[in-house]
Amino acid sequence: MTKRNPGDTNVAVLMGGWSAEREVSLSTGNSCADALRRAGFNVTPIDAKRETIFSVLQDLRPDVAFNALHGKWGEDGCASALLETLQIPYTHSGVLASSLAMNKEKSKHLFHEAGIPVAESVLVEIEAAAAQHPMALPYVLKPVSEGSSVGVHIVTEQSNGPAAMILAERELFGAHVMAERYIPGRELSCAVMGDVALGVVDIISKVGFYDYRAKYSPGGSQHILPADIPKDVYRKCQQYSLQAHRALGCRGVSRADFRYDDTHGPAGELILLEINTQPGMTGTSLVPELAAHSGHSYEELVTWMVNDASINR
Repeated sequence: MTKRNPGDTNVAVLMGGWSAEREVSLSTGNSCADALRRAGFNVTPIDAKRETIFSVLQDLRPDVAFNALHGKWGEDGCASALLETLQIPYTHSGVLASSLAMNKEKSKHLFHEAGIPVAESVLVEIEAAAAQHPMALPYVLKPVSEGSSVGVHIVTEQSNGPAAMILAERELFGAHVMAERYIPGRELSCAVMGDVALGVVDIISKVGFYDYRAKYSPGGSQHILPADIPKDVYRKCQQYSLQAHRALGCRGVSRADFRYDDTHGPAGELILLEINTQPGMTGTSLVPELAAHSGHSYEELVTWMVNDASINR
């Protein structure tokens, strides 16, 4: 890790972009930019545009690029590849880890090989998933490569079938859709900072399941930190989060999301859903809250991320 003097360090905060998560990225980017300024860094916010981002970065030549982009292009390794090409040190994970984490099918195989429990799932063509149930009810339909619960639908016995849901969002899903066994119970999350698993938070959604609205609308969810769960389950969350981080070769900060089925008793079933290499850093986001619980202020968190920035990640 490189110890950088804030007053001598120019940080370009990449935000916005053109994915389905543009608005969340703008919120993350602005929050991070404000915290970096408070920490004393020289900050240049950049609303990433497909046509100009390369030339803007080439002309600016910042000391560090703080990647606050979410979703496709920003989170799937493409932004990392651009920064590698320009040889600009950057935060978060590198090209391979980012692309693997964004692809739920590929990352799930690696998690399984690492001994981390994951939910059974199948990848099917969108027309086939719309024509008939691809697995036993209840199940979850989700895009293979999106974040922030964008496009996620829970299909139950009370649903009218998946067809209307996914065909209306064909552009979001693409040619294939993932169907995954629905895990009842609670939503847990744990962040990793470098090589350390932070605390575990229990998330209670106020608007149905923990979807886009619950994540980013003020009052959309309640966060219980530390999670009120059995100690061994708490430790497993931390263990699996760190294992997942390492299995994909992640760098910097990541966040792992779990379902914990305690409907038949506290032993329950703990299932890793996914790992986020570009976790949200908005006013309602989990990572700053988890970091604060572990003794790191928002300013200390973003300073650590800037110091952790590098190339060849």
